[in-house]
Amino acid sequence: PVTTTMAATVQSTLNNALNNSQYGQKPRRCHRIAMVCDFFYPRLGGVEMHIWSLAFHLLRLGHKVIVITHAYNCPDVEYQSDDGSGAMRRKSKRAGVRYLPGGLKVYYCPFLPMTDEDCLPTFTITFPLLRWIFIREGIEIVHAHQATSTMANEAVTYAAELGLASVYTDHSLFGFDDIASIILNRVLKTTMSTVDAAICVSHTCRDNFILRAHMLPSIVQVIPNAVDPSKFIPDPSKRDSKRTTVVVVSRLVYRKGVDLLVGIIPPICKAFPQVDFLIGGDGNKKLSLEEMVERERLQDRVEFLGFVPHESVRDVLVRGNVFLNCSLTESFCIAILEAASSGLFVVSTNVGGVPEVLPPDMIHLADPDVDSLVEGLSRAISEKIENVDSFEFHKRVSEIYSWERVARETVFVYDGVYDKPRLTFLQRLHRYSTVGGVAGYVVCLLCTTLHFVVSLVEWWQPRNLIDVVPDFCSQQSDRRARQDEPAIKTLKVNTLK
Repeated sequence: PVTTTMAATVQSTLNNALNNSQYGQKPRRCHRIAMVCDFFYPRLGGVEMHIWSLAFHLLRLGHKVIVITHAYNCPDVEYQSDDGSGAMRRKSKRAGVRYLPGGLKVYYCPFLPMTDEDCLPTFTITFPLLRWIFIREGIEIVHAHQATSTMANEAVTYAAELGLASVYTDHSLFGFDDIASIILNRVLKTTMSTVDAAICVSHTCRDNFILRAHMLPSIVQVIPNAVDPSKFIPDPSKRDSKRTTVVVVSRLVYRKGVDLLVGIIPPICKAFPQVDFLIGGDGNKKLSLEEMVERERLQDRVEFLGFVPHESVRDVLVRGNVFLNCSLTESFCIAILEAASSGLFVVSTNVGGVPEVLPPDMIHLADPDVDSLVEGLSRAISEKIENVDSFEFHKRVSEIYSWERVARETVFVYDGVYDKPRLTFLQRLHRYSTVGGVAGYVVCLLCTTLHFVVSLVEWWQPRNLIDVVPDFCSQQSDRRARQDEPAIKTLKVNTLK
């Protein structure tokens, strides 16, 4: 009996090891995924980092992933020419096909941005190029991100017409009573009529999304964001031992609560002479902060860093003791996760999905008003930060959040939608008709028009004339498995011992 039990234990250990990605086990199915969104590098933000991190870890799991976005006008940058002449050239546009570190292929399509780097809605003009990319790359699953992305909404509709599986990830919270939210919710309800599955980054986000888009709860999953702990390691030696630094890193816009920050800084600086503020980020509300600093004569207490590249965020965070988040709405907030991983105590507004992110002893939640935030920040400065173990914070965040886990849970969603039967044209029409009232008839008319356009493009650009990119995802997975065979054998020997 003892021998039988040991053998069963060994077999169980080996099975668990083989199922673990670090031993290079090939996935059950190699998916071909296109992530579509208007918002991606070189623009930086929560959605952009989510797409990049998820795509990178899906590639590591052996799947094929590409990103489709629009061309970006980058700030002019001088760089050394490659012809050996030593001449300096200027690069001002990111367009075409680019490869990012890790082998991520990005299509920067020549679509016209309208506002806030969001494309002009065209309904059918983007279809020929997106169809060409889907066919050329052998895409099976279209994964769209963010409700305000025109490309994402159009891609979900195109996927249904082309017989591809579709997944949508919602990253933000929206209201129900203002005109912009009403229009956005109606558009989202239309495009989500044919989506196969949806992912939300928090339970609050899920509830908000189901109500806005009238979705079936059974197809909406919650997969939280994550953070790469290896990029946010604490370094207490970077702090000023004689001063207390409050760090703010965000876009300086209304939604991020900059108006609250304007009212918080003067009373905190008056009550705590040893406290300084370190503000990283840029936006149209930066002028309000600068005017407040000038008016209150706090130039020696408040430091503005301007735009901070993501690779430099950790260097800014480790200089502080407390991280302050004043957002008026957040579905998850990766920033407070990065701050906690860097060893900072967090003070944040109690909005959206923020209460779901960190344990109560790592964060103080306050109402989104100046008095409540001043009280919370004062309590953190006087009582909390002296008991903070930065490396313990980092360890706990590392144990709770992992991009590899996010990627694996997303793959389960992909497996489910891949096996679903595709909707016929009549089934799609029926779903679009449920949008309601006159809008339902209008959407059905648009769907019929799109169906005609698809037939026209199929005749104009036949599939057999589109070159298909060779698929290397399965070969890469096999090669990774062969490279890790010695690790598996070593584990087996050690386990038997």
